[in-house]
Amino acid sequence: MMTSGFHFMAISLAGILARASRCRRQNPVSSKPWRSTGAVIASASSLAIVFISLLGVPLSRAADAESTQPGFAVLVFSKTTGFRHDSIPQGVAAIKALGAEHGFAVDSTEDAARFTDVGLAPYRVVVFLSTTGDILDDGQKAAFERYIRAGGGFAGIHSASDTEYQWAWYGRLVGAYFASHPEVQQGSIQIEDRAHPSMSDLPAVWQRTDEWYNFRSNPRSTVHVLATLDERSYSGGKMGADHPIAWCRAFDGGRSWYTAMGHTPESYAEPLFRLHLLGGIESAASVAGGCVR
Repeated sequence: MMTSGFHFMAISLAGILARASRCRRQNPVSSKPWRSTGAVIASASSLAIVFISLLGVPLSRAADAESTQPGFAVLVFSKTTGFRHDSIPQGVAAIKALGAEHGFAVDSTEDAARFTDVGLAPYRVVVFLSTTGDILDDGQKAAFERYIRAGGGFAGIHSASDTEYQWAWYGRLVGAYFASHPEVQQGSIQIEDRAHPSMSDLPAVWQRTDEWYNFRSNPRSTVHVLATLDERSYSGGKMGADHPIAWCRAFDGGRSWYTAMGHTPESYAEPLFRLHLLGGIESAASVAGGCVR
């Protein structure tokens, strides 16, 4: 009977811990938990240790259960109203695999109705994966702007820059708009900031095959350029000696990271490209090194 009582109390305390943990993560755009929530967690944790010890449950098992909780959540958005990339399924699968491997939760959608204050609140980062065209209505745009201003993160992949040309705020968030591209071919990328998480595991000169974007303007004056494309290494470049291909910036209270790469399905199976994506998502989530600008 005594054992049953302890067991009941331990289960109750576990419920308190779980609810407190959910409260701590309910506003993931802020990395600072409420002080009152922290007090609840500390008190409940102390009591739980006593009861767990009395029940003979190894503390390491309880710690393992807590460590399995995802560190943050990501929403992958891949709606298109223009060109549709056949690499989108591979991109979604790759990001979900990265989340499973590195401790963050991933949801994917093409439903723009998710762009409300409530719908975006669970996510530390929203990824625009090869989006194209006009994808949000005015109310959804306003909700996304509020999300960024509250400290949210944005990660744009490939044709995220071929999206919402008439939305000036988004143009500043993504950094530059797509202009044109030559055929898919191999090119050489020069890494400019090897300290950034999305660049730190890459070779100084990174050779890979992709669809190389030209942009309507050079974003260097408003973003922190992470890597440039060597136009001498391929044909069809139109930006000259300074051709940014990946960048980041702090923007309007939040964080933005963009890579122009990711056109081909094969990209998302490349170990180096996956590390590039991982670092970009984690920096946009502010759990890894951020942007210096």
